[in-house]
Amino acid sequence: MLSQLRDLDLQLLRLFVTVVESGGFSAAQGELGIGQSTISTQMAKLETRLGFRLCERGKSGFRLTPKGEQVLVATRKLFAAIETFKGEAQGMADKLLGELHIGLSEALADQVLEKLGAAIGAFRQRNQAVQIELLSAMPAELERRLLQGQLQLAIGYFSGRQTALDYRPLFSEPQHLYCGRGHALFTRTRIDPAELQGCDGVLHPYRFIAADEPWQAGASSARSEQVEGSLAFILSGAHIGYLPEHIAAPWEARGQLRALLPEELGFAVEFRLARHRARQPSEAQRALEEDLLAAFA
Repeated sequence: MLSQLRDLDLQLLRLFVTVVESGGFSAAQGELGIGQSTISTQMAKLETRLGFRLCERGKSGFRLTPKGEQVLVATRKLFAAIETFKGEAQGMADKLLGELHIGLSEALADQVLEKLGAAIGAFRQRNQAVQIELLSAMPAELERRLLQGQLQLAIGYFSGRQTALDYRPLFSEPQHLYCGRGHALFTRTRIDPAELQGCDGVLHPYRFIAADEPWQAGASSARSEQVEGSLAFILSGAHIGYLPEHIAAPWEARGQLRALLPEELGFAVEFRLARHRARQPSEAQRALEEDLLAAFA
């Protein structure tokens, strides 16, 4: 009895189907490229493996037995299933699969979101069936999730101090020092940098860019990790602080904010694409990284 299906069994079954479709041993010789005696020997091996006769052959001609008829139907189903499997397996070999969890810094500029959208669009043009999740969070949270394997990639302004993470530059974001309409400096024609030393500045604890800020607050009674909180403090007229240029622009256009000494005190923040060094990226992750780097090139 046939308890296991081997490569040799598949070869014998293919020979069997060819013999049946050719109408007998003699007619199958040309199709198979072997002699009639060899065909007869191979058919005998298959019948031995199965434990029953498949066909009657002799002076009366070639004819399948009832069990041979059933084996022929089952064999054709088997070969159809094999072809289906081969097609699906080939499709999977060329297809990107899985899930990607991507972290983003909050309050990104419109042009940054446009490039991010372009990268995702390019990725979707690939042969893929990948579930993508985008998560917005503060940089510290993004780094924590990268370290814990909850994210594969993250875009943000990072410390660069996490040795387990790899950081690649994507773009820079201009930052300026601002005051609100109610602040004493708002209507001042000329501002002496020394006047800024006594101002109450907004403290943003996580922002490692603080060390690069040309103006450092001597005193602070305002604290916020989110840019929206910093904006609210500055709009109050009681505080000054740094904001991304794209966040301040609409408020500046409405006369609610003023940039203080932008040439001297402005600077740029570098945003980077971060991933875990030790974790082997999937094919889908590598492809999306390529599309992100291309979009921001």
